[in-house]
Amino acid sequence: MSFTLEALDERLALRAAASPEESYTAKLLAAGVEKAAKKFGEESAELIISSVTHDKPGTTAEAADVLYHLLVVLRAAGVPLAEVMTELEKRTAQSGLEEKAARGKAKS
Repeated sequence: MSFTLEALDERLALRAAASPEESYTAKLLAAGVEKAAKKFGEESAELIISSVTHDKPGTTAEAADVLYHLLVVLRAAGVPLAEVMTELEKRTAQSGLEEKAARGKAKS
């Protein structure tokens, strides 16, 4: 597989620079993080429905929508994908249960 989240993020950066009349990405970003987050939530709900109804093609399509809208939300919030990937990389150094326990202690 040659297409990556980083490649999608690069495409988003190009589309974000376009006019909102020409680019859906630019239109979402121009509407602000609230609109981008709302759209992400809608797409997430659609993914949940597709997955629990065992609609594999729908789950695939909705997962693609979720990934796209996640990157739009990150861009709208000013969070680079590289920072998220760094956080994920840090978390792979320990088991998921250890990582979750550590987060619980940090909140106390």
